[in-house]
Amino acid sequence: MLWAMAWFVYIVRCRDGSLYTGATNDVTRRVKAHSDGKGARYTRSRRPVSLVWSRRTKDKPAALRLEYRIKQLERSEKLALVRARKARNG
Repeated sequence: MLWAMAWFVYIVRCRDGSLYTGATNDVTRRVKAHSDGKGARYTRSRRPVSLVWSRRTKDKPAALRLEYRIKQLERSEKLALVRARKARNG
């Protein structure tokens, strides 16, 4: 039986306050890569970044679908996701 690797969708807040959404199988490593200037081109000039939201998905295709849906949201809707996470986690 094959072991399924967990995938995540995440949102980071950049130094300029903008939000970047991505998908990965290792959130910690990916956020560090963004902050080190080795992540997406968008975040390279907006360092450092901080993780503000993440959600585990069942597999890579599900992560990519969710990432796409979040990228289609307005900024205010993305901020609502972040606020809902903060409220849930205290």
